[in-house]
Amino acid sequence: LRGDDRSRAVEREDPLLMAFAKHATVPIINMETIVHPCQELAMMMTIQNHLGQPKGKNFLLTWVPHPKPLNTAVANSALLMASKFGMNITLLCPNKDYILDPHFIQSAKSQCQHQGSQLTISHDVDTAYQGADFVYAKSWGALPFYGDMKKSKQSLIDYQHFMVDSDKMQQTNQAKFSHCLPLRRNIKASDEVLDADYCVAIEEAENRLHVQKALMMKLMGVTGAQS
Repeated sequence: LRGDDRSRAVEREDPLLMAFAKHATVPIINMETIVHPCQELAMMMTIQNHLGQPKGKNFLLTWVPHPKPLNTAVANSALLMASKFGMNITLLCPNKDYILDPHFIQSAKSQCQHQGSQLTISHDVDTAYQGADFVYAKSWGALPFYGDMKKSKQSLIDYQHFMVDSDKMQQTNQAKFSHCLPLRRNIKASDEVLDADYCVAIEEAENRLHVQKALMMKLMGVTGAQS
């Protein structure tokens, strides 16, 4: 492995969180490391509130530009959560360098196969939105550029057309749009999208409270709690 690959491989194993889990005498809740499960529980609650049964619905996870490279935690968990609930997933990103870690891609593919759904990787902005029921936007750095800030920053210049705008949303199946927040207007998504009735990002942010309360109640064994 190259140095950057070795660092990513170590990071993917969550060594710090796993050390806490190994020695703790109480449950450990991951608030964001290489994955972000609490955020994507909120995402799935939002999807269910608007789409009902998510199984068989079309989920578009689209990369969007950002002035600096961000981590892949939210994107990894969004992929895992949507596949676990049987959604047909399209992962849209600029090129092969921006495809998520093979570990998470393979996990999502396995869950899709189990659920009878499918995972498609696309680099075509013009077609990826077609038929989507839910559009989820997130920025992340290209894995081959791990640790190389200069190459990572170039993506804002090269791939500005990946920003979510109203023209793209019109190609969907009247999809809802969301993001984990915070979000830079007119860089990740346009004002028109963020101010539209179909934008449910604020609702997802509120749902963080509800799902994390439910999670803690479940871990404490409170009768009637659901996870």
